[in-house]
Amino acid sequence: MSKRDYYEVLGVGKSASKDEIKKAYRKLSKKYHPDINKEKDADEKFKEVKEAYEVLSDDQNRAHYDQFGHTDPNQGFGGGDFGGGFGGFEDIFNTFFGGGGGRRRDPNAPRQGADLQYTMTLSFEEAVFGKETNIEIPREETCNTCNGSGAKPGTKPETCKHCHGTGQLNVEQNTPFGRIVNRRVCNHCNGTGKEIKDKCSTCRGTGKVTKRRKINVKIPAGIDDGQQLRVSGQGEPGINGGPAGDLYVVFHVRSHEFFERDGDDIYCEMPITFVQAALGDEIEVPTLHGKIKLKIPSGTQTGTRFRLKGKGVPNVRGYGTGDQHVVVRIVTPTKLSEKQKQLLNEFAEVSGTVPQGEHEESFFEKVKRAFKGE
Repeated sequence: MSKRDYYEVLGVGKSASKDEIKKAYRKLSKKYHPDINKEKDADEKFKEVKEAYEVLSDDQNRAHYDQFGHTDPNQGFGGGDFGGGFGGFEDIFNTFFGGGGGRRRDPNAPRQGADLQYTMTLSFEEAVFGKETNIEIPREETCNTCNGSGAKPGTKPETCKHCHGTGQLNVEQNTPFGRIVNRRVCNHCNGTGKEIKDKCSTCRGTGKVTKRRKINVKIPAGIDDGQQLRVSGQGEPGINGGPAGDLYVVFHVRSHEFFERDGDDIYCEMPITFVQAALGDEIEVPTLHGKIKLKIPSGTQTGTRFRLKGKGVPNVRGYGTGDQHVVVRIVTPTKLSEKQKQLLNEFAEVSGTVPQGEHEESFFEKVKRAFKGE
């Protein structure tokens, strides 16, 4: 099945800016994250969105994709299959040169183990300030009974008599072009070049067993939703003495009730009264770093933004700290005493305006909870 266009996956146009691509990715990654979305195809959609973002968020990869799409221009003959039973460039080479041109891979050569992926969910505050924690992951490890040979203790694997230890078999086929010699993985030893007559009872001849391993993970301050951390050497063990793979920890960050994050900056809204906006005041504002005083100048309009420098999120790569942006909203009270009504009516007569308001109880409750959470 062919891959969907990356721009279509993220729901943006080809002229979309980096910010538009990032916002689309954050929205879709939260929507399809396996920890949130339990639909059968959520995991595949999440991977598709992540792959699209990794390409389009990088200028070089995006330019390459815009020019070539999903096709790799370095892949000879369009990277395709010639059909008709030939199977690709290696078989074409074998056709004309009798199978002598293919480079053999030593089945006993050291190979790096497979990488693993682990998804971790963090609270908003944990992502901002970082943490150190232990996780448990299931992974394959070398069998202690046979030391990874797969053979019963006291015995050892023997060289495969079918492929003579190469892990490959030459298959001859007569065609209208002549005799073709194709090289295939040996089906007797599965490409290992070895046969095990007496298998280890613990690992049943695989040389590996699945164990749960506890790993210490240090999460840097400022990690964001969808980012990942590489833990070197904590993947699957290597093959034939090769190095172990890596563990990639992918982070999902829960949203906050009061704060919103955009990169390293934090945004929030604070309610103020008409009197505070008109006459000016000093209010207390919750931040991730504690409560601070904010001066409201007289004549402040609703929607005015104030910047609290250095009160945002530490940059995950250590490049300083973001800011907090406070947007004030003027809130009209829903219940007035007779004295208050009288004064407002007098003000309306003097100014020639009629006061209007809206119910903001739920908004006040959010602010109260933000203060309580400190």
